[in-house]
Amino acid sequence: MYLEHFGLERPPFKITPDTSMFYEGCKRGAALEALIYAINSGEGMIKVVGEVGSGKTMLCRMLEVRLSNFVDIVYIANPSLSPDNILHAIAHELQLGVNNDDCKLDVMQKLQDYLLRKHADNRQVVVFVEEAQSMPVETLEEIRLLSNLETDQHKLLQMVLFGQPELDVKLSEPRIRQLRERITHSFYLEPFPPEDTLAYLNFRLRSVGYRGTNIFDQRTANAVKKYSDGLSRRINIIADKALMAAFSEGSHRVTAGHVAAAAKDSKFARPVNYRPAAMTAGIALAMMLAVWLGYRLPGWITPGEHVAASLASPDKLLLAMHTAPAATKPDLTRTMAFDYPNPVLASTELDFLKQRLVDTEAWLTKVDDGRYSIQLFTTPLSEAEAVEKFLRELPDLLDFEKIYVYDTKVGGGRVYRVLYDDFNSLNTARSVLGNLPASMKASKPYLRRVSALRKDLEPGR
Repeated sequence: MYLEHFGLERPPFKITPDTSMFYEGCKRGAALEALIYAINSGEGMIKVVGEVGSGKTMLCRMLEVRLSNFVDIVYIANPSLSPDNILHAIAHELQLGVNNDDCKLDVMQKLQDYLLRKHADNRQVVVFVEEAQSMPVETLEEIRLLSNLETDQHKLLQMVLFGQPELDVKLSEPRIRQLRERITHSFYLEPFPPEDTLAYLNFRLRSVGYRGTNIFDQRTANAVKKYSDGLSRRINIIADKALMAAFSEGSHRVTAGHVAAAAKDSKFARPVNYRPAAMTAGIALAMMLAVWLGYRLPGWITPGEHVAASLASPDKLLLAMHTAPAATKPDLTRTMAFDYPNPVLASTELDFLKQRLVDTEAWLTKVDDGRYSIQLFTTPLSEAEAVEKFLRELPDLLDFEKIYVYDTKVGGGRVYRVLYDDFNSLNTARSVLGNLPASMKASKPYLRRVSALRKDLEPGR
């Protein structure tokens, strides 16, 4: 009803997860990147814990979008499955043609044969278990046994458990300590603080076409945080009703009174009691970066070069490059397509980076949406000099003219995304991805559609 009043293209606060409105602030973007890394590493089990309505299902959907080119995903949404039924449920999701009366041994054999074929095709199979806190202990133990399926070097089946804080309580039971020991990465989705609540509200509104002055200010965002406990689902419900209240009064601004009325109508009065978690998404990301950077340094640092190892600036390590001849110096005689507000980029010494930014802008105006490119890595704009070094010292296998660089907003800051080439065929793209230098594979590059790249550059992102 209020869409035309506020100039919106569609409802901004639907509670159904919409990946086009994924908010990367409050460590959500960091958690997503860390989850992708953990899944790609293929070792151990992964646990994601958060209160009801904290955004676990949205992360599931975003993982499907980001991993669909390389990973087959199985959703287990029924937590009450018995140990025997969990095996059949996975087999049914993978369309293995099993019957309910097939014995467990036969189903396990079909599942193992399928996983081996997928492994031969360089594809992973990942099981997402939602509402894992409600799953019987015996079924959780069966999941642990499934994680034993492996080759000499790789796990054949990866598991991600999504649950409420009660999952941590269940996993603390001595009788399933073996399962707990298999969990190598843990994430906790924290509630939004007031400043992220405001950013989230305005982000959602601008994602659906709003172009005016902010409808919510910090005062009203504080009220939303107070009544919602910082949970994204509750924020959506309250914000939707607050917009309706403002519309009914003919106002284009939401007041604290509108928020209070929305919260009262939704019966959101009591705060949620949060249980402490072992590890936040941010800490988990930092720990994984430490491991990640540690094992990849030998292949990336040039002989005799010293790189300061600091988690405060991990991308400096990420960009310490493999020894290679310098690329041909680009021609900068033509007019640049845009200005450079970044003071680091304004340096006259960053010629290679400036050239690739201009050429990328031209490339994105003409390349077809359905083509693919390889995203090599992402790094903050403050690391412009490191990107310049990367471009000057490209390995022989990479063509300088096929490197694309653009900047985009991620969470509260801006980053460079560095890409390689574009491909019409998915198989060709996968082949090139598989043949990248070992040092680059360590940064977990992945394929992206050009259409997704263009969304990175949409106004208001």
